Amino acid sequence: MPTYNERENVEEVSRHFLAPVPNANILFVDDNSPDGTGDVLDRLAREDKRLHVLHRAGKLGLGTAYLEGFAWGLARDYDLFFEMDADFSHDPTYVPGMIELAEGGADVVVGSRWVAGGGTRNWGLGRRIISRGGSFYARTVLGVAVRDVTAGFVCWKRRALEAIDLQSIRSNGYGFQIEMKYRAISAGLTLVETPIVFVDRRVGQSKMSGRIVSEAMRMVWRLRFKG
Repeated sequence: MPTYNERENVEEVSRHFLAPVPNANILFVDDNSPDGTGDVLDRLAREDKRLHVLHRAGKLGLGTAYLEGFAWGLARDYDLFFEMDADFSHDPTYVPGMIELAEGGADVVVGSRWVAGGGTRNWGLGRRIISRGGSFYARTVLGVAVRDVTAGFVCWKRRALEAIDLQSIRSNGYGFQIEMKYRAISAGLTLVETPIVFVDRRVGQSKMSGRIVSEAMRMVWRLRFKG
């Protein structure tokens, strides 16, 4: 879970994540949050050995946070890796079902807003248009069937991450999610989508920006031409 100014969320989201999967661990990757999130995480890690923290020097972006988190886990004995938000937009109660799908044969399990049974809550019309339109744009350009190609709630098997050349990924933010799924499909991995309801963050402000969306729009053409 990447964090930037999430001190009001991290303790509760940790508790809700670990309740249904008590044998799991959480790695928080904090980008030197000015609100003191890092200090809260250090305290939580001292209190519960299932929690771990990577502190980074500054706000380096979502994609690089996930890549550092994956590298941390791959260097250890983890079999399944989740990427998810720390603000309750991604409900931890979906985790056991996603694990079941991975153990049933899927290499990548995407918590999808845009398949039957999925959706969003507390979103305005503009944000829904941007999100659905972004997914449609990316999957059309890239020729993939994933409905929610920009989804950020994903379960990866170890072998899936090992099949992707993580060190060569340069996308950040919105584009990172697209590139990861495209590389997984290109590598012949089995990707399935499972419905989730994405709830707008309880506390704090969204990290989405026009620059992030613009980067993603350019990035899909780069992927398309590189193959």
